Amino acid sequence: MVLQKNLAVKRECMFALDKSDTRVYNLNRHACRKTEDRMSTKKEKTRARILEKAYGLFARDGFDRVTMKAVCEAAGLSRGGLYSHFSGTNEIFEAILDAIHQKDEMNFDKEMAAGVPAREILERALALMIEEIRRPEDSLSLAMYEYAAAAPGGRMARFLETDERKWTGLIEYGVRRGEFRAVPVRETVDVILYAYQGIRMWSRIAALRPETVESLPEHIRGLLLKKEGEKDEG
Repeated sequence: MVLQKNLAVKRECMFALDKSDTRVYNLNRHACRKTEDRMSTKKEKTRARILEKAYGLFARDGFDRVTMKAVCEAAGLSRGGLYSHFSGTNEIFEAILDAIHQKDEMNFDKEMAAGVPAREILERALALMIEEIRRPEDSLSLAMYEYAAAAPGGRMARFLETDERKWTGLIEYGVRRGEFRAVPVRETVDVILYAYQGIRMWSRIAALRPETVESLPEHIRGLLLKKEGEKDEG
């Protein structure tokens, strides 16, 4: 499955500076390497390598246990080399979060503008969500929880607002097209986001039953998708 193969190289692609519209599920390792080769300066390449290596540390160890020394060793840099890019692990982690949201493959705006069916957009998003849950070794959920406990709330609130906006836009788009039920949008967005993050967090700290993981997309489909011949109430 293309999506499964590409999730493994997501970290490398995420920090590339190329601004092309290439979707993550159409990328491959060769394309990622070519993107890195196109970076304009050595400094940009070094910064991208720091973020890619630090991502792996945060995913494995959480936020609190990662040190600048560990990032130096993972990235193959001296302390001076690392500190010329970032002042601390907070700043590195924030740069990773920014990169995730800037190059988020679940940014539905372009697909909606192109008239892609809402059901198709939803299925791609659900497939990605499930793959991320099944790969807890790549999850930043634990690190995000630890970071949020120590960091000012404004940044995390902005990330939540971004996710809320994306899902609100998709649901309203699907309702307008007659593909989704006329659900209470805000409540439905909350259910999707908090259920996803909750299951993803638990996947990081405990082995989940397959039926638990599969229940998430089935529940979201049940909330949103109209059955054949179904009409909205009222």
